[in-house]
Amino acid sequence: MEYFLQQLINGISLGAIYGLIALGYTMVYGIIGMINFAHGEIYMIGAFVSLIGFLFMGIIGVTYVPLALFIVLLMAMLFTAIYGWAIERIAYRPLRGSVKLAPLISAIGMSIVLQNYVQLAQGARVKPLQPIIQGGFELFTGNADYHVRLSYLQIVIVLVTVVLMAGFTYVITRTSLGRAQRATEQDMTMALLSGVNVDRIISTTFVMGAALAAVAGLMVTLYYGVIDFYIGFIAGMKAFTAAVLGGIGSLPGAMLGGLLIGLIEAFWSGYFTIGYKDVATFSILVLVLIFRPTGLLGKPEVEKV
Repeated sequence: MEYFLQQLINGISLGAIYGLIALGYTMVYGIIGMINFAHGEIYMIGAFVSLIGFLFMGIIGVTYVPLALFIVLLMAMLFTAIYGWAIERIAYRPLRGSVKLAPLISAIGMSIVLQNYVQLAQGARVKPLQPIIQGGFELFTGNADYHVRLSYLQIVIVLVTVVLMAGFTYVITRTSLGRAQRATEQDMTMALLSGVNVDRIISTTFVMGAALAAVAGLMVTLYYGVIDFYIGFIAGMKAFTAAVLGGIGSLPGAMLGGLLIGLIEAFWSGYFTIGYKDVATFSILVLVLIFRPTGLLGKPEVEKV
């Protein structure tokens, strides 16, 4: 039971990170119906900006951890927001009216460009970071002195994820920006005729998704303490899987899918062979798509003729 609880805590923490990345996928898909395959690389850039930010905080002597975290988070969100805006303007907007395959190829190409750009700029070696947030709670001790621990960092990850999920849900459902985004999702042409600046709404959506990816990049840098230029591809594919599993286009579905992916990985790694955890994850996805193609919380599209 103690081991089960520890894996449950680890799975929820990992799933919260996947959920943050999946939110970016599902927001972009919900607005323009396209999968932004460069989103994983935005998350990776957020992780590198976070690492550089912590090193810079050490150089200028900012040692108060909450202040350093706040400044680094703002830096990461700012830089990734700029990248998200630039990617939409360069890779997607010129192809918006073309066949659906063209933006998909452009997205994959942008993913490769960003991956190699970071590799050339930062090197291919793994970049380490000393622990920033240490300590935690020891919930209880089981048999053979096995300690069930809940770290402060895991608490921060879950709290930040819940706050961001609630905040973005409020923006989408209760604000004028959210109404414009939902109008663009339902009918882009009619939204344009109604006075909605569709280009600005789509760019804002990319910026919001990139900011979420920056938060996930910061969290994973703190959680694992090592990053490299390839983490965006792996995490991006798993976050995309989470978005599809929960129901692509659904914000609660993206978070639910992320939590499920994290729990599957944690429990499979704890009780079975860790090398097959990705096989287990994608097998669950296949089963869900066979029996519920729209995902767990997705709704089938009804086309009126």
